[in-house]
Amino acid sequence: MDDQLDLDLLEKTINSIEKRADYVDIRVNETYSTAIIMKDSKIQEIRSGSDLSGCVRVLKGGAWGFAFTTQMERMGEVAESALRLADSIKSDVELADVPTVVDNVKSRAKLKPSDVSLDEKKEVMQDADKAAKLEKVVSTSVNYVDAEGRTAFLSSEGSALTLNESRVAMFLNAVASENGMIQFGHKSIGGAKGFEAIKNEDLESFGRTAASKAVRLLNANTPPSGSFPVVFDSELTGVFIHEALGHAAEADLILQNDSILKGKMGTRIGSEHVTIIDDASMDAFGYYPYDAEGVKTRKNLLVNDGILTSLMSSRESASKLGIEPSGNARSAVGDQPVVRMSNTYLKPGDKSFEELLEGMKDGIYLKGSRGGQVDTGKGIFQFNAAESFTIKNGEIGEPLRDVSLSGNIMETLMNVDAVASDFKLGVGFCGKAGQTVPVGDGGPHIRVTKAMVGGAM
Repeated sequence: MDDQLDLDLLEKTINSIEKRADYVDIRVNETYSTAIIMKDSKIQEIRSGSDLSGCVRVLKGGAWGFAFTTQMERMGEVAESALRLADSIKSDVELADVPTVVDNVKSRAKLKPSDVSLDEKKEVMQDADKAAKLEKVVSTSVNYVDAEGRTAFLSSEGSALTLNESRVAMFLNAVASENGMIQFGHKSIGGAKGFEAIKNEDLESFGRTAASKAVRLLNANTPPSGSFPVVFDSELTGVFIHEALGHAAEADLILQNDSILKGKMGTRIGSEHVTIIDDASMDAFGYYPYDAEGVKTRKNLLVNDGILTSLMSSRESASKLGIEPSGNARSAVGDQPVVRMSNTYLKPGDKSFEELLEGMKDGIYLKGSRGGQVDTGKGIFQFNAAESFTIKNGEIGEPLRDVSLSGNIMETLMNVDAVASDFKLGVGFCGKAGQTVPVGDGGPHIRVTKAMVGGAM
């Protein structure tokens, strides 16, 4: 970050308006990023560049004023604009108290993306692409993205933070075709660290796994319909926990009367095998040390042995609900912070995968996700598994394709009767309120005694 963006400059901006407001904070971010797109083994596009932006939030008389700029010399004008906006609105916003923090967080990157040549970045893409060239695979695409930057945060309460962060990810899609049938395989890798998140991976296995899935689905059968005992793999466990439970546990949705969890604090919403955690402080793709309001992140136990024990919140939503802020206010610098997940997962148990299959005479093993939809207010969901298999007498059987899973969120959580000891977190992005943030989700294999299964919609 340039000298013109030092903390003294931002402090002067806050000092210029803080006596006329109840609260002020400023965030400034400079990010350098690279994106490379490869289609069918050929580089289609390379984009790289830097972004510099800053924003000011002003709280006055219970109303927010927010202004944004890409010209740091205009920060004083931006602050005055935010103050005028707050003056023009009437509202009832209050902020929950949080400790004042002063910190300088270093990047976790061992190999900074900016120190890695474009040729080396293209080489890892080519290695993964080559591994995906299995028989019957007719098309591949590989996307690589990295970003590293520095964020400064100051508040009128005295908090002063500088956060140095780095994030890298690579995504591969394979398309297989035979006799007019087309199927897809997808896989992603990455982390909130440096280029080592890609370089240290087994890229041959990465590419082959995605392609094998697409090829295997060509000969898969259509699924049966009805209620079956099912086993989720770690990826589908993560997607289910993120989409079905995670969003419902966001405090702003509770306040908007759009969550099945409203009024459920301290009550049972799942079986004793269900413990769900959101933790931005862990080493995973959704990592961040402090949220967009300068709140230090921590392990947040949302559900403990089936009992709803906590929510994810911002300072504003925490104040309205009378709870402690959880450090889940997130946004890019150009947007107002909203309540978002980070790394959300179901805690592992003590069973082996084989033990989950034991006693299942006629079930279905569901792997991965191809999207779906959730109604957090009604508490219902529908997901499409990326790949599935029959379970016959405790053994994995024939492959199935286009399998959908649907049901009631809390009924499904109550039907979790066994949790494996394995654990895996995925790499992904989550959209909400027109904003997209990096997240991790996952967990172990789990067994659900009863779920509605059918052909994908």
